[in-house]
Amino acid sequence: MTIEFASSARSSLGVEWELALVDTDSGDLRQVAQTVLDAVAPADGSQHPAIRQELLLNTVEVVSGVCARVPDAMADLAAGTALVREVTDPLRVELMSAGTHPFAHWGNQKVTDKARYATLIDRTQWWGRQMLIYGVHVHVGIEDRDKVLPILNALLAYYPHLLALSASSPFWDGRDTGYASNRALLFQQLPTAGLPFTTIGSWADLEHYVGDMLHTGVIDDFDEIRWDLRPSPKFGTLEMRICDGISNALELGAVAALTHCLVEYLSRLIDAGERLPSISPWFLAENKWRSARYGLEAIVILDEAGTEELVTDHLLRLLGLLAPVAADLGCVSELDGIREIIATGGSYQRQRAVAAGNGGALDAVVAHLVAEFRAGRPLPPG
Repeated sequence: MTIEFASSARSSLGVEWELALVDTDSGDLRQVAQTVLDAVAPADGSQHPAIRQELLLNTVEVVSGVCARVPDAMADLAAGTALVREVTDPLRVELMSAGTHPFAHWGNQKVTDKARYATLIDRTQWWGRQMLIYGVHVHVGIEDRDKVLPILNALLAYYPHLLALSASSPFWDGRDTGYASNRALLFQQLPTAGLPFTTIGSWADLEHYVGDMLHTGVIDDFDEIRWDLRPSPKFGTLEMRICDGISNALELGAVAALTHCLVEYLSRLIDAGERLPSISPWFLAENKWRSARYGLEAIVILDEAGTEELVTDHLLRLLGLLAPVAADLGCVSELDGIREIIATGGSYQRQRAVAAGNGGALDAVVAHLVAEFRAGRPLPPG
């Protein structure tokens, strides 16, 4: 089994933002993705390069081009979102992003008519139908294939930081789950989803793993490996898939900048011959659970000695470490958005506050998420 890794510029960047399509009046999901996709499709009938279909007909994905800087990627996403709005506004459909829709029922959602999605649902059954979830993916270019897996394994040390910052799925099917990110635990129920295997330390190991998965029929192609953090050979990138859907541009830019800076920082450590951070798989699994459960209030495990710290305290120290990298990558302002998330609270906290202030009414939570998306920044509850 040979897996080619495409050539890409070092620390090039791409961002993918999954958006829910919600009814302006009720806040419930609308199954109009195909209407949007047909309206924006080029004259030759191909898929629009910046607006893509997803598993469910209540979802579209807006993607950036290949960019050098976070501000450029965010500008691409703004342009793509504006194009979607030209279609959805007349339909009385709003755009929303969060890890889950607060009250929509998974059984009412329609699956996109595409063979790969039908195969997924047929194989995974009840768990596959449960995938009423939304996420953010950030691709960062790696110029040397031999760096990909060392950086991937080191970046896992920062998994809880990324999930805690983006956690936005406290509600599921009309109920408070008690988790900051219910999405993170739902998604890992799919075959090949969840944390990657840290025992895969070389490209040859990855090729062996993929060969085994193809031979035994677990997957039909590489993209069906749905790890939270995975190589993307066709793009020549490392793809960060940890985050819940993010409700506004400011927080999305902050998370994209943190991801961008971390990958470049780890790449520089390799260049300097320094040791990369590493945490045992059992600590990684515990960190994922803690950040999904407690979000920004999680106490996370930092090293093999079991050192623990409140995730927000460690994030603030991490920002100081990454400041020179952010300056080089042109994302100082965007990275500083992490401080605002920490100061004002995460989406899961705002959603709960809105629900509490409206007698538990979750349509008010949807309205707040819609308002944040339009505003491009977090809004105070109430």
